[in-house]
Amino acid sequence: MITVSQALENLFGLADEMPVEHVPLLEADGRVLTEPVASRRTQPPFAASSMDGYALKAVEADLHAQFKVVGEAAAGHGWAGTVGAGQAVRIFTGAPVPEGADKVVIQEDVTRSGNLITITDDPGTKDNIRPAGIDFAEGDTLDAPRILTPADIALLASMNVPQVPVRRAPVVALIATGDELVMPGEDPGPDQIIASNTFGLSAMLRRLGAVPRLLPIARDSAASLTTVFSLAQGADLIVTIGGASVGDHDLVGHVAGELGMERSFYKVAMRPGKPLMAGRLHGTPMIGLPGNPVSAMVCGTVFLTPMIRAMQGLGRAPAPRHQMPLGAPLTANGPREHYMRGRVRNGAVEDAGLQDSSLLSVLANANALIVRAPNDPPRGSGELVDVVDLT
Repeated sequence: MITVSQALENLFGLADEMPVEHVPLLEADGRVLTEPVASRRTQPPFAASSMDGYALKAVEADLHAQFKVVGEAAAGHGWAGTVGAGQAVRIFTGAPVPEGADKVVIQEDVTRSGNLITITDDPGTKDNIRPAGIDFAEGDTLDAPRILTPADIALLASMNVPQVPVRRAPVVALIATGDELVMPGEDPGPDQIIASNTFGLSAMLRRLGAVPRLLPIARDSAASLTTVFSLAQGADLIVTIGGASVGDHDLVGHVAGELGMERSFYKVAMRPGKPLMAGRLHGTPMIGLPGNPVSAMVCGTVFLTPMIRAMQGLGRAPAPRHQMPLGAPLTANGPREHYMRGRVRNGAVEDAGLQDSSLLSVLANANALIVRAPNDPPRGSGELVDVVDLT
């Protein structure tokens, strides 16, 4: 068996970075920007009014001062003249401030009669003008690599950038294995259960910006596994769930080997998730996850998520950890690194319940993994432990 960190290093060695493609902004949310993108314009491109009111000279903006209104400026429709002494231009939010004016007196501080206005309330010292380029200037960049957010998309649109370079989304073939499995909505036989792992992992992958491809359930025969493996052609990563252990019906490693898989490692000193396997099948990276539902999902967090991020050019790093105090004591850990399902409450973390690797209800109630080192001694309330957040 190898350690979790050794397994991750091997997986990073299998993680081929996706090629770059250019996509329209409407398709860019959640994608990974591959290089800095420069703005094609300055925003705002002119000094703009931040309020509805009247544009005039600041030195004349005294209480009870009167002005002649000589024009009007609205968003998209500026006023082309020059504001002179004793003059004002009716202006609306977003409109260009006309030449000669350097203050906007808000309309609430003014009374108007025909083409004359009088400042009837203290206009204050604020000029109510957004300077040109206060948001960004032509040539300013949005840095990369980064996962594009809705705010990033809005900024890029404002920069007049219609499409962006992003990593192609990794296509991940998901293969559930086992005679005992049926799909949700089907009627299971007396000895069967519902396939859940592919659905949980698919949701995880979509949140990471990958494209999951759910293949048919592979039955416990070499012929069925061979057929389903053939359907994974074209995927960037193959993930099998179950069948990677050493039982008589655990055929994934054997069949993959017969098909030419170059094995990187098998078995990791962790709990849950010991029967983890990885390698390349016809050049495509492959991970064999355990079949127990919690084991598969924990391995998805610990191994699959960092690997997908590496494929997207986001660096090669394990799932982020931070320390939190324990809200309840823990007994001593065994010889394998343990990823306990935990619950963070009131600034502390505690065991979320029974740690059996088949209990999805406990995992669904958890919002963190408590990471225990091999042979970690008993821990008391208040002691600091490593935590990986679950989302």
